[in-house]
Amino acid sequence: MDQGNNSRVTEFVLHSLSGPQELQLFYFAFFTLFYSSIVLGNLLIVLTVLSEPALHTPMYFLLSNLSFIDVCLSTFATPKMIVDFFKEHKTISFEACMAQIFFQHVCAGGEMMLLVAMAYDRYVAICRPLHYAAIMSVRKCTVLVVGSWLIGVLHSVSQLVFTVNLPFCGPNQVDSFFCDLLLVIKLACTDTYILEKLTLLDSGLIALSSFVLLLISYMVILITVRRRLSVGMAKAQTTLTAHVIVVTLFYGPCIFIYACSFNKFLVNNILSIFYTVFTPLLNPLVYTLRNQEVVSAMQKLWRRQVSLK
Repeated sequence: MDQGNNSRVTEFVLHSLSGPQELQLFYFAFFTLFYSSIVLGNLLIVLTVLSEPALHTPMYFLLSNLSFIDVCLSTFATPKMIVDFFKEHKTISFEACMAQIFFQHVCAGGEMMLLVAMAYDRYVAICRPLHYAAIMSVRKCTVLVVGSWLIGVLHSVSQLVFTVNLPFCGPNQVDSFFCDLLLVIKLACTDTYILEKLTLLDSGLIALSSFVLLLISYMVILITVRRRLSVGMAKAQTTLTAHVIVVTLFYGPCIFIYACSFNKFLVNNILSIFYTVFTPLLNPLVYTLRNQEVVSAMQKLWRRQVSLK
């Protein structure tokens, strides 16, 4: 802490997964493998969509942006956690902690809005197929993606603007492997009850509104699919299933993290790890393994690279 008339916390102590050295080495290898798979898998989707003209469609444009956000979502905290497995004292500076909070909420808020954009794309494709090309233009897709990032930034700034100026003068133990906003706020040397409620309200508002929009979109799409039984609708239903799986995997941990008590250290750590490590890896698996177009495009890309050698 800084010494003077008013002491101020200059670093926080993170409580990562603990255990004997052998277990720490296992954690290191395990999460390094997962993080590498997240980066490689999602960037492979981005590269495949960019290199294959057949995938230059609104759906795959949005999918490639989802993959990019997933890389960012897993990167804000996972590399730090991996490095900390070799450290006895797992600390993070005040500035780096605020940066983690900022990028976490930018990526999480952006992904929520992008999932809504993907649901809207599927709604137009299935419910208004004759107008799809006109509605989902390049300009509209760009606006949806840029808008998702902007909402994520605004959401993050609204969360962080009050936190940065809080008086942190004593406790600095964060019961997580990264700087979770609510856990950090609780460490302030002042009454944070109102700020905690406002923070939950802000996060809950963006999560609930996007979740409701997703539910409405998928209910309308499901009704339309059931009414029109055809080969095209069967393919649409497969795509819809993939979207629903991804939405469930993303929103499930979010709901539990903010609905449960933060005193349950192990449960919250497991849910946070699932949210930042496993979900970004499952997204490309769900979309690629269930999508023959993406698989074929990846095979063509691989053959193209092999032929160049």
